[in-house]
Amino acid sequence: MKRDVDVIVVGAGPVGLTLAAELALAGVSVRVLERRDSPDPAMKAQSINVPTAEALDRRGLLPALEQIQRETLGVSGFRFTGHFAGMPLDPGLVDWNDPDLAAHTAVEGARMIPQPRLEALLAGHAERLGVTVRRGVEVTSLEDTGEGVVVGTNTGSVHAGWLVGCDGGHSTVRRLAGIPFPGTDPEITGYQAVVDIADPEKLADGWSWSPHGVYRYGPQPGRIATVEFDGGPADRSAPVTLADVQSSLRRVSGTDVTLTGLRATPSRWTDNTRQAAQYRAGRVFLAGDAAHVHPPFGGQGLNLGVGDAVNLGWKLAAVASGRAPESLLDTYDAERRPVGAWVLDWTRAQIGILRGDPKSGALRGVLADLLGTRDGTTYAVKQIAGVTQRLPLPGDHPWTGHYVPDLVLSNGTRLADHAHEGGFLLLDRTPDAMFAEPAKDRTRVIRDDSTGVVGALIRPDGVVAWASDTTDPAGLEPALRQWAGEGF
Repeated sequence: MKRDVDVIVVGAGPVGLTLAAELALAGVSVRVLERRDSPDPAMKAQSINVPTAEALDRRGLLPALEQIQRETLGVSGFRFTGHFAGMPLDPGLVDWNDPDLAAHTAVEGARMIPQPRLEALLAGHAERLGVTVRRGVEVTSLEDTGEGVVVGTNTGSVHAGWLVGCDGGHSTVRRLAGIPFPGTDPEITGYQAVVDIADPEKLADGWSWSPHGVYRYGPQPGRIATVEFDGGPADRSAPVTLADVQSSLRRVSGTDVTLTGLRATPSRWTDNTRQAAQYRAGRVFLAGDAAHVHPPFGGQGLNLGVGDAVNLGWKLAAVASGRAPESLLDTYDAERRPVGAWVLDWTRAQIGILRGDPKSGALRGVLADLLGTRDGTTYAVKQIAGVTQRLPLPGDHPWTGHYVPDLVLSNGTRLADHAHEGGFLLLDRTPDAMFAEPAKDRTRVIRDDSTGVVGALIRPDGVVAWASDTTDPAGLEPALRQWAGEGF
């Protein structure tokens, strides 16, 4: 079958753009199809977690992220902690010397990143890598021939080797591929907006509960969020108006507060929580909200989707270019599904605690006591930050399966500085470079004289595939064969 392109990515949000950039960086031709004529300006996630920030750091985008945070907050030094079910996590209670947190400090100044700014940054990154984004293109049909895919659109058909749906919770790709999307129905309606308020003194700062729901005012001037347990909106796709936001805020706050204008496009959301029955069907994959949807607390959906993209990108590129067997693609579902299931439960738990009934209120009080302790706050911050994520990779070294810690090398560079071009890295701290020889054709070898872990094989997504505290190379060659194939 003739191919117009190696991979088609449907959806030009942060997930689709990240995936397209990873594919292009690995030398695969990719085309992004987006039904919208322009980027979505609606308020969505306001922050990114550590794995997302580090993924972009590895591609040389950390300075740009840090600039966005300075412009967003007006300050450069800021430690992001977040909240759990509206209960703020006190940064003063966090054990910042905890090994999981201390190992990932380079991106501290690049976490408060509004989604529209992130999307613009990724669009520029993808464009520099030669990615073509075609807007106003809507997918209408899909055929998997076994040797490729034929994607019908409102502008004609496109032939490709593979297709990835990054087209959101109402994914057309998922529907056309016939992939079930089981889960739980919504019970809330939420709004998020930045507004002008005639009488802000009527609102309490932070999170506030009432019999009618929950609202948050701040921390940025004019930023509000509301949650109502009303069974979900009749039409989530309907445009959100100033009147919608004001009515919701009045109901949950019990005040007659008056909103006079919108400073940004508001968003409506629910706690509809679902996970695709499979992330792959033949030559079709799902990533981001197309594969999983849940409440947006902590920006978990954005981060989960970017994690999907960096995990799938290098694998699909390796198979599409003939450098790895197709069986490598089976590890995408195996590695990302458990992470997705955990996030769904993490957000479901917060909905249960947010409810305004007496039982949920009592539970919230107990949890508030736990989160008011050093151990409790540190635990929650680590989960939100994403620094405890571990993939089920073979090997018993503490690093294996985790994202590689931020390492400063003896020559003054950081390990992440050597990952801008993608591909595998092999950290070799042996005196005679004994790890380098079997790996030199399949990885970029980074020699270092620092103490610590003697050797580590790092995948393009930042996950450690093998590590050793000794000069014994046992396990390195099997890891190279399993992950690096014939070279990247």
